[in-house]
Amino acid sequence: MDTIESRIQELLLTKFNPTVLKILNESYMHNVPEGAESHFKLVIVTDSFKDISIIQRHKAIYSALEDVIKSIHAVSIHPFDEQEYEKNPYIIDSPNCVNKKP
Repeated sequence: MDTIESRIQELLLTKFNPTVLKILNESYMHNVPEGAESHFKLVIVTDSFKDISIIQRHKAIYSALEDVIKSIHAVSIHPFDEQEYEKNPYIIDSPNCVNKKP
């Protein structure tokens, strides 16, 4: 089955050849149907990001995900070059949505 998560993975692996790629489906933390693929957190580490601004990194990722991004409600992007990630690999946990029903 071709999932949004697998499409994100394929596109980012092809475009950036990252050494670390974490794709976290955080949809369960929101008021969405079970099994939804609407909210993602991306951690991507590649030397393709060396010496470019955080804004340019985000633009490059959005460009790579151009077609699939239309199917996503929200994405949190954490892009690093190798040296940055080595210094600080800690990624802050995302909070639950305030509108999530118990």
